[in-house]
Amino acid sequence: MSAAESHAAPYIEAQQAQASALPAVGVAALDHSRSEALQLLGERGLPTQRDEDWKYTSIKAITRTRFTPAAPSVECSKEMVDASAIENLDSWRLVFADGFYQPEYSTLDGLPEGIRLAGLGEVLKTDPDSVTKHIGSAMGEMPHGFAAMNSAFVGDGALIEIAPGVELDKPIELVFLSGCSGEGFLSLPRNLITLGTGSRASVIERHLSCAEDRTLSNALTEIILEEDASLDYCCVQDQAERTFHVGGLFARVAGSARLKATTATVGRAWVRNDARVNLDAKGAAASLDGAYLAFGRCHVDNHTHISHNAPECTSRECYKGVLGDRGHAVFHGRIVVQPDAQKTDSEQSNQNLLLSADAEIDTKPQLEIYADDVKCAHGATVGQLDEAALFYLVSRGIEREAARRMLTQAFAAEVLETIEPAALQDYLSAKVSGQLSPAAPTEAAR
Repeated sequence: MSAAESHAAPYIEAQQAQASALPAVGVAALDHSRSEALQLLGERGLPTQRDEDWKYTSIKAITRTRFTPAAPSVECSKEMVDASAIENLDSWRLVFADGFYQPEYSTLDGLPEGIRLAGLGEVLKTDPDSVTKHIGSAMGEMPHGFAAMNSAFVGDGALIEIAPGVELDKPIELVFLSGCSGEGFLSLPRNLITLGTGSRASVIERHLSCAEDRTLSNALTEIILEEDASLDYCCVQDQAERTFHVGGLFARVAGSARLKATTATVGRAWVRNDARVNLDAKGAAASLDGAYLAFGRCHVDNHTHISHNAPECTSRECYKGVLGDRGHAVFHGRIVVQPDAQKTDSEQSNQNLLLSADAEIDTKPQLEIYADDVKCAHGATVGQLDEAALFYLVSRGIEREAARRMLTQAFAAEVLETIEPAALQDYLSAKVSGQLSPAAPTEAAR
């Protein structure tokens, strides 16, 4: 047995032990997809650095612990939920403890007609056929063992269904609290977001720690946008330093539909993100943006893949990272223009600011073009603060550390200023400022 297979073995055993208790057992489509995912996990195992897409990201720190899947009986406290609130944010809110829905702390008052907002687990028990047809459809081929693990355990998470023509006037907020079960537990939330023709919505997905315990969060979100639908989606990762977070975002975008997806990694956790978007019909558009911080010994890895599968589609991608201390980040962005995707318009950018000599970034922007009538550009930069700008601010009486913070925040602002609503933007700006503060911790224990 290879190392990759042996690392997956405990989770295969755990799934087999829990399989009969998972919701919607006996529903053929879901039984099949779980079984297929479990088989794939056994064949592939968990990724190693021999895998090209994991070349710069080691999971050795994860494999030192045999994480136990959290139980549906897990609970969080009102104090934890209250502490997670964003000031002045008006939203419909679903709260999850280690991946399991907590209805008593969720706020669904005033939902308009034409929207279903619920815990996925409850819907799988009461109306499984309405959602099983969508599970796995946005992801397609599973990219690695962690995605297979999540798919094998599908049991709870968020379900958002918006009917054609419905336009929401405030965001939906999904709050995932990890560590509620204590040390050594694994959460596996699976989220499904579908927007009907011509609908409009905004979704905020937040991953937070409710304790300093060593935990693993393996979260996967699928998004399906029908023709002319529009979704603003923001994933905020603000977890503690002993948390490991593997995130997956998979989307299919139909003709004239628009997806704006932003990932903000502002905590102290070890993070791996995979975002894969398919532009499937004429006029589809997507923007993938990211802001990430890596201080102390933090590791943040962002892998993105946008596939232009039809003519006249547009994509924009801008990821910006700030690294200090011994922080390490990885960016691999891949844009593929298929042969039929004529008149593609695509731009990709990765920019990184290194605040210390020991910080490190591995960046690989990539274009694969199989059509001849396209407009595409990509690039990456790695640099330090502009000494001339720093000197200018200091010469105007601003202390050097304050000047460094000002310039660094201005660097990240290109991504953060595109985020709505304003309350969320203010929250993220404060998080960035806090990380840059001299009082912030500089070493992360693994």
